[in-house]
Amino acid sequence: MNKYPQSELFEKLADIEHQRWADWQKYMHSKCAIVENEDGEKTIVIPQNLFEQWERQIATVYLELSEKEKDSDRDQVMRYWKLIYPDEV
Repeated sequence: MNKYPQSELFEKLADIEHQRWADWQKYMHSKCAIVENEDGEKTIVIPQNLFEQWERQIATVYLELSEKEKDSDRDQVMRYWKLIYPDEV
């Protein structure tokens, strides 16, 4: 038995989720530095200011975010809103 719905809509939403994740990773990678040690091992370093910002956002419920931060989440919902309510977009 498959644990996921066998639905075209479900697969479209999963595709959008992958795109959202990939965009976030591209953004993260563009903001981080890569540091290499003497052994050639690479480590990704997040700038302190971004780490602090993201930690604050993680600990903040949606209703307490700034309007700019809420807009970022709203932009992500717009990626799939038309699949749920096609007449509203």
